[in-house]
Amino acid sequence: MNGNPQLDRLQSYPFERLAALKAGATPPAGLAHIAMSIGEPKAPPPAFVLEVLARNLNGLGSYPATVGLPALRESIAHWLGRRFPATAGRVDPTSMVLPVNGTREGLFSFVQAWIDPAGAGASPIVAMPNPFYQIYEGAALLAGAEPFFLDTTAATRYLPDLDSVPAEIWRRCQVLFLCTPGNPTGTVLSLDYLKHALELAERYDFVIASDECYAELYLDESAPSPSLLEAAVASGRQRFERCIVFHSLSKRSSLPGLRSGFVAGDPRILSRFLLYRTYHGSAMSVPTQLASIAAWDDDPHAAATRALYRAKFDCVLPILAPVLEVARPEGGFYLWPEIGEDDEEFTRRLFAAKNLTVLPGSYLARDGARDNALGNPGRGRVRISLVSALEECEAAAFRLRDFLQGI
Repeated sequence: MNGNPQLDRLQSYPFERLAALKAGATPPAGLAHIAMSIGEPKAPPPAFVLEVLARNLNGLGSYPATVGLPALRESIAHWLGRRFPATAGRVDPTSMVLPVNGTREGLFSFVQAWIDPAGAGASPIVAMPNPFYQIYEGAALLAGAEPFFLDTTAATRYLPDLDSVPAEIWRRCQVLFLCTPGNPTGTVLSLDYLKHALELAERYDFVIASDECYAELYLDESAPSPSLLEAAVASGRQRFERCIVFHSLSKRSSLPGLRSGFVAGDPRILSRFLLYRTYHGSAMSVPTQLASIAAWDDDPHAAATRALYRAKFDCVLPILAPVLEVARPEGGFYLWPEIGEDDEEFTRRLFAAKNLTVLPGSYLARDGARDNALGNPGRGRVRISLVSALEECEAAAFRLRDFLQGI
């Protein structure tokens, strides 16, 4: 016996591939390593959140409820109303919010709970942007569904082209993943785009799972990125029918290790997801929930985080502009430039020459679903993550510029 055969369809995680790619390369000993490959915020976590966590460690002495503390769900509902004003007063914390242990856990487990292997008459489909967060693909495969990739390239303005999908694919689709702002492109999906996606979901009977974990990292303080929940309200879906959104404290509050996020939306869908989670064993500890309340209740620290990332872009972009075509993204903290050569070879040579690690773009994407001749839309690009301190980001930019000038 070899267990679940779907496990054999999983590709190695990007960072496992990256480690293998760098193996044997020897960077200069005099240069400290700078990692710009992983999207793990390095800013100090908010002290007031850590204080709440420390004060409540005695809460580890009891089993937490899967549904979460009422105070946490109320805090999340209030934050949604502040951040996405169209939802204010519309999110019922008792039926429309569930805590999850970070968006990664929530995204993966939601697909396991929702996919009906026999429901489409043929193998079900989970549609997703390409490039994408690899959890989308793994979740689809292990749920017995087939991933369908929507290339996000310069030709599509880095948007998944929903109208290019054949009707027979939509009829088999049970979940459409969207990511806004996008990883790695930073593209923000407009309210009109999201409303159109909801029209398709209604027409073809599927659910939209919107990964909004970068939603607090937007470019313009006067124009925050919209949510799928706002599109639902704007299109008359008062109970967020067919909508599920995922948010996290990892990027917003520089708390990746807290593993705290939430899922919100259609109460009919969430009731099924809660049933799954009571068996899944995914309840969030009480100290984590109390610390999360403190974080969701405070908006100024998130604004300070946005300002920090803007300062990094302000610093790095002028350094790189003479040697690399780089654009400030609409959201998130990644650069996604074309580098004019094989992305794996570029990454390995950059590490060997400058002790600087980026991520090959091809590791985040797959060949197109309908026409493999389209190729991998991440090939020839790298993802550069501006998560280190400002001074380290600046040093990395100079190293990258020197490397490119030497090619």
